[in-house]
Amino acid sequence: MKKILLTVNLLFVSFFLFATNPPNVIVVLADDLGLGDISHYRRMHSDNIILETPNIDHLAKEGVVFTNAHAPAALCAPSRYAIMTGNSCYRSPKPWGVWGAYEESPIKTDQLTLGKLMKQAGYQTAFFGKWHLGGDYLRKEDKNTIYRGPRYKPEVDVDITKIAGNGPKQQGFDYSLCLPAGIQNVPYAVYENENWMPLKDDSKITYISQENMSKIDVKLDKSEGLGDSNWDPHNMGPLLADKAVHFINEHSNKKTPFFMYYCSQAVHLPHAPSEELNGIKIAGTTPSKHMDMIKELDVQMGMLVSALKAQGVYDNTIFIFTSDNGGLLGDKKTLASGHSPSDIYRGGKNTPFEGGHRVPFITVWPNKIKSYKVSNEPILGLDILATLASVTGQKITTGQAMDSYNLLPILENKEKASSHSFLMVQGGTGKEVVLIEDAWKLIIQISKKDKTDQIRTPIALYNINDNPTENEEKNLIHSKNQQKRIKAMFEKYNTIRENGDATGNI
Repeated sequence: MKKILLTVNLLFVSFFLFATNPPNVIVVLADDLGLGDISHYRRMHSDNIILETPNIDHLAKEGVVFTNAHAPAALCAPSRYAIMTGNSCYRSPKPWGVWGAYEESPIKTDQLTLGKLMKQAGYQTAFFGKWHLGGDYLRKEDKNTIYRGPRYKPEVDVDITKIAGNGPKQQGFDYSLCLPAGIQNVPYAVYENENWMPLKDDSKITYISQENMSKIDVKLDKSEGLGDSNWDPHNMGPLLADKAVHFINEHSNKKTPFFMYYCSQAVHLPHAPSEELNGIKIAGTTPSKHMDMIKELDVQMGMLVSALKAQGVYDNTIFIFTSDNGGLLGDKKTLASGHSPSDIYRGGKNTPFEGGHRVPFITVWPNKIKSYKVSNEPILGLDILATLASVTGQKITTGQAMDSYNLLPILENKEKASSHSFLMVQGGTGKEVVLIEDAWKLIIQISKKDKTDQIRTPIALYNINDNPTENEEKNLIHSKNQQKRIKAMFEKYNTIRENGDATGNI
């Protein structure tokens, strides 16, 4: 009876402390940022630091640094669905990604999201940056019909002056400054609270072509299409950071705490670094444009932290920093400099190897978390939702955030705190999926011809402790001694998929 009363009292005290002094929360999702892109992580394996990231390193020294954190997928769209909902990528109706801004959202109307969770906890919620979760736009020639294609060719029968539905507002965000597909694809425009925000007084909706972008030294990463006549991706980072700082200044020290989900445009293609940000020169200051973008991201983080400190709310703000997938490997100048986006790990974005999904994950909360702790607990980006539910004293109902795991006990350094007993992540366009259990990693190939994703074949088994670089010579998929393990892990993955079992701890 005494134990029950003690538990109730502790819960009451916890709730009282939250109710009287709730923390602000900022979640930062970088775009295509690998472990090796952060100098703090790189120093764990090498003294050869080509690019310093002092602001992100400072965050690392003030909080918990996870060394075994993984994005839900090795590509950003499926990862963003999973992080937003707390559900593994395969639970989406389009598990391999919602690539176009004009496509149907994978998030159901009754589905819990980060925005909805924090809004129902009484937070002022805001979204900044790359959305990449589809949405509704009306046809230009028929304002009663939602536009849905065709894809893979210039799309001009779209009214891009407004996000008509399934944007940030519908997912629980009171305020938004949204890049529907980041800086990589149409529409090449910025939306404030779902409405097109002209970039200059003379802005108009026009056709954004590669010919016009070449004049400002930009190579389009994806399609030509509609956008703001003053579209210039070099200016998007400063715009996002300045607007976010303004939001912090406006909403700090009020009765209502704020939640900001900041999805930076950095470091995705096209690499278009700003000339200067916050008084710091960016473009041309590193060996490559790619690395300029990493520097720009680091300066963005410094701006957010400085704003929090200037408002006196830094100590009572939870700051989570991570990436949507592993780093980019295709930039020749970056690699020639000696910079290694994936650190020691094999592969990068769009691969099932560790470099594709192992990501930086740093959490700071000065009032609650002791400075600098390194955790090797296996975690996923989608664990953010359950963790924030715990922070705000909310119970997640059955069927929501099914794969999210509450990390608060780990962050608070509670005795015997632990995380997932296994991880399920997804590769990229090659349609590989991964099961990681203890030190063992099984890569499973899903047939590219099978639209149901039911035809699966194990293709690789690595012991990550003994073989962290996933050396192919140590691929144990054909080892006679490992066939029992392979069979058990394969059956486990299939059973979870077929039964729809939850894998979180809610």
